[in-house]
Amino acid sequence: MTLRKRFTLFTIFWFIFILILFNIFVYFYVIKITTQSEEQVIANKVNLMLDNPQIQTTTRLTDPELLNEYYNVDEVIRIILPDGKVANISGSDSALLELPAVFYDQHQTGMQTKGGERILYMRVPLYKDGKVVAMLEVNRILNELDNYLQILVAALSVTSGGAILFAIFGTYWFTSRLTAPIGQMVNTMREIDRSGKLRQIDLHGHEESAELQQLVRAFNQMIERLDRTFARQKQFVADASHELKTPLTVISSYAGLLKRWGRDDENIRNEAIDAIDMEAARLQNLTKSMLTLAEAEQEDWLRQEMFDVVQLVDELAGMLQTTFQRSIRVKPISRVVRMVGDKDKIRQLLVILLDNAIKYSKDPIDVTIALNKNIVKIDVRDKGIGIPENEIPHLFERFYRVDGARSRSTGGVGLGLSIAKRIVDLHEGQISVFSLPDLGTTITIQFKQRR
Repeated sequence: MTLRKRFTLFTIFWFIFILILFNIFVYFYVIKITTQSEEQVIANKVNLMLDNPQIQTTTRLTDPELLNEYYNVDEVIRIILPDGKVANISGSDSALLELPAVFYDQHQTGMQTKGGERILYMRVPLYKDGKVVAMLEVNRILNELDNYLQILVAALSVTSGGAILFAIFGTYWFTSRLTAPIGQMVNTMREIDRSGKLRQIDLHGHEESAELQQLVRAFNQMIERLDRTFARQKQFVADASHELKTPLTVISSYAGLLKRWGRDDENIRNEAIDAIDMEAARLQNLTKSMLTLAEAEQEDWLRQEMFDVVQLVDELAGMLQTTFQRSIRVKPISRVVRMVGDKDKIRQLLVILLDNAIKYSKDPIDVTIALNKNIVKIDVRDKGIGIPENEIPHLFERFYRVDGARSRSTGGVGLGLSIAKRIVDLHEGQISVFSLPDLGTTITIQFKQRR
């Protein structure tokens, strides 16, 4: 069953259910109000008769003219004696005249049914010298009221039927418009699957509903994001293929050289072995960086923990100083700066930044650590060759290298800063670069402390 049919049936079911409850409430409320009104009419008439001295003194209870002035076409008024005989009666309705005469010595008011017709009655005892000598009974048939109720039922039935029909067509029309964007999305997805080309849904025609606009915009944003992702993947594959092609070409060339002349020429053999070894190492580094970057695209790549940034930087600086025989000066503003994050990934980030600083400068490298308003700030400053201003916006692109000294001769593959940017983004941090040619470069990273 389609969503449109389900929504329509569900809406109509509840509409009919509520409508039935409303009609029942109206019907019985009208019955209650009108019955109370009729009871009040009878009570007023009884009170008026009791004020009559002839009835009050019980001196002329059998007088045929006594009850005539209170006569009503829908009523029968009787005076019944204790032995069950009717002493006086006024009325012409056959159904009321057929009611059995029963004497009661207590005041009674109620409703009875005879032949499918409702009859409202009131019985009042008449006293003489403190004793009950007779009973005044008023019976009123509710034919006219029942006719009005039948008209009310007919009116409620007609209006309810019309309302149900209107609700059916209205709900079907509304659900058609409500599910139209979903249908467009399905058609768009089928078209994308058929053609292999991403395309968005036109917002025209959905201006009347903010929710529909949000739905279409969300779909279009998803398509746009997929488009960007596919474009990045396509570019990544193209760049990776280009980067892989160079070492593979070198290895293939030197392997061919070894086959032709290298077996007998020691110099050629040594040159080929060195070249193949260097390019194989470069290929390994490239593959490792690509795998790291692919893993970094996953949202659960991080392992959060509390750690001391100053201690981490001190340990890393000591290791790199020993490895590269370069001076790395750590300048913490506070002795202890703690933050929540992935310690290993932050370490990897700092290794990338310090490795670049070591490669492109010969002077000491300064690392400053500060904590201000729950923001951890780390500056990595070198006094190397610097970066041209027009190159800075592209630094974090995959496989991007700055021209000149920053070339393959440094051994880089152009993915380090891309990995660094991804680590910063996953920590919801910020990274910025300030550089002047021949004066040096300062890379600043900032993280929320998040204790």
